[in-house]
Amino acid sequence: MEHDNRPWGEYWVLEDAKTHKVKRIQVNSGGRLSYQYHFHRSEVWTVVSGIARITLDGTIKDYSVGETAIIPQGMHHRVENPFDEPLLFIEVQHGTYFGEDDIVRIEDDYQRA
Repeated sequence: MEHDNRPWGEYWVLEDAKTHKVKRIQVNSGGRLSYQYHFHRSEVWTVVSGIARITLDGTIKDYSVGETAIIPQGMHHRVENPFDEPLLFIEVQHGTYFGEDDIVRIEDDYQRA
């Protein structure tokens, strides 16, 4: 199983197919991913534990366990965890390409933009 550590937490690839990719993503307390978008894929995020503070095209909303955020291709998005408990969510990607180089970072706390 593919696994990667990031400055905000870590992820595991659960499935990598031609038509989709599935990740288990953990965001540590105080961590947040870059504000980003993708040219080749859409994403669906379902919260498994913790609370996700998700920004979609500038609108910020907290998502609880069982709630799902739908992120169309090209939509600017970010997830962060300003809470004490680790955040765990499942990401399902749909599209034509799922490489990490299809991340266009608009803003990044870790100077990767």
